[in-house]
Amino acid sequence: MSAMRGAASYARGAGAYAKVGVESGVMSATPHQLIVMLFDGALTSIRAARLHLNEGNIQEKGKAISKALDIVNNGLLAALDAERGGEVAERLASLYDYIARLLLSANLHNDEKSLEEAARLLEDIGSAWREIGTQVQGV
Repeated sequence: MSAMRGAASYARGAGAYAKVGVESGVMSATPHQLIVMLFDGALTSIRAARLHLNEGNIQEKGKAISKALDIVNNGLLAALDAERGGEVAERLASLYDYIARLLLSANLHNDEKSLEEAARLLEDIGSAWREIGTQVQGV
């Protein structure tokens, strides 16, 4: 019994440590790095959703897709500056809207292909963001 309590205490401690690590990373990140973190988080959530879908764990699949949707809508889309970003921001907003619709469809219909397409699009856009960051840091 005490071994179980010790394991639970360790898990809580590890979780708290990870949370502090993530919070510290966010606090010290540049705006560009924050956007990259959003892409990474959305992709991680989509991978989790696919695993849960394949395992038949529909409740956890829904939670993972909801997290990905939240990142797309309240992170990536909200971060766009339509005024300064012009046509690029407009096109990204359309892409994020399409990705959100793919995620909603995947959740509603347990559609792995929609999850795959959403992940592919996010990976493509995220790769471009990473490349921009590499070029800016190298200058």
